[in-house]
Amino acid sequence: MLSQFFILSPRGDTIILRDYLGNVPKGSSEVLFRKVKFWDGGGQDAPPVFHVDGVNYLYVKDGGVLLCATTRENVSPFVVLELLRRIGGIIKDYCGLLSEDAVRKNFVLVYELLDEVIDYGYPQNSSSEALKELVHNEPTIVKPPKHKASVFSVGKGPTGVIKSVLDTARTDGGRRDEIFVDIVERISCTFNSAGYIHASQIDGAIQVKSYLAGNPAICLALNDTLAIGRRGGAHGHDYSHGGGTSQDAVMLDDCNFHESVSLDRFDTERTLELVPPDGEFAVMNYRSTYDFKPPFRVNVVVEPDRNSSLKALVTIRLKADFLAEKAASGLELSIAFPKEAARMTCEYERETKPSGSQSWDWQERLHRLTWKLKRVQGGSDHALKARVTLDEEYSANFRRGVGPVNCTFAIPMYCASRLQVRYLQILKNDKNYSPYRWVRYVTMSSSYTFRT
Repeated sequence: MLSQFFILSPRGDTIILRDYLGNVPKGSSEVLFRKVKFWDGGGQDAPPVFHVDGVNYLYVKDGGVLLCATTRENVSPFVVLELLRRIGGIIKDYCGLLSEDAVRKNFVLVYELLDEVIDYGYPQNSSSEALKELVHNEPTIVKPPKHKASVFSVGKGPTGVIKSVLDTARTDGGRRDEIFVDIVERISCTFNSAGYIHASQIDGAIQVKSYLAGNPAICLALNDTLAIGRRGGAHGHDYSHGGGTSQDAVMLDDCNFHESVSLDRFDTERTLELVPPDGEFAVMNYRSTYDFKPPFRVNVVVEPDRNSSLKALVTIRLKADFLAEKAASGLELSIAFPKEAARMTCEYERETKPSGSQSWDWQERLHRLTWKLKRVQGGSDHALKARVTLDEEYSANFRRGVGPVNCTFAIPMYCASRLQVRYLQILKNDKNYSPYRWVRYVTMSSSYTFRT
């Protein structure tokens, strides 16, 4: 059983991460990368399997990236390494090649593939042909670079700094000009038993990774109705601007900026200017506790079975409360049950197509029900009906013991705070210079809980 799977870039950036069990501490990707780069083995490369502080690390190098796995269990290393190789082959089959560029441009597709290949840390399906019936995202095909370089060769200067392939690409022209801007938000939200928000917060970041030739300055323009500062402006700076008090305003409590950012035009135009440093970095981190429209609503109804006093009926209804053109991936609801719950059978109110796009799992030892939906379209409704067999007669105590409901999800191209990049400008004196610009949004759950 795997605890984690992740894909690392040549510079150690975590491109893809799936944490299945939560029993490996954060920072495991950094531990693996440092061991691989600076293995103390008399000039030899790090072995594909090694052990650090109770965690087994396994990895393979393919296509200029590291495919990695961690586990605390005594698993067969040959099985895990073969699984990693097959995952690399699946990505190649879908995207045309395996590279950092291909994974970044197809990260939603890669996550969907992982959900089919690995379930709760256990390998399920590693056949590209069989996955065609289950995976529905269309890949963005990436052409292979004209010049190839040794991705994991280490070149150290007088200061011991590793020369990355990014530097090589900028000097030899072997990679096309492009820049990625990702707005990543994590939602923490708690709902009371009536379905109203009890507490909520959005933690967001604007992340940039630049592959622009010559490393020119860039300009990021945000919403002109953006307002930053504590309510009433009584504490700290109040950057109210434009229509900051209107209903259309994007309200943030506070934020901080990367040291390379110039704020000369920020107060008046909500524009950030900077020269991007190497690697991926956060241009701006922000936090908001203002009201926002939650993307999901959950309602749980618990009632006794009319035919038996030793059974109960539990209906869980899910509403995707966002635009229909958006879709969430990897939605998972986890519901706690009291100890009286012994056995359970479930059925879907309406089976989504294709078959197998949702599943449920009853963990008897933990008294926990997990409902998984691989893809949820905005505006859709779903329901799961559970028939619970009890060890004792149904009572009000059982009703009070059901819950809470915890949700995890990711919604590509969706921004809960409504923060937007109005335009991304490359400040270079060349009218014919037209690099690729990628502005992407993703909203994920941090702690999304419904009290019942």
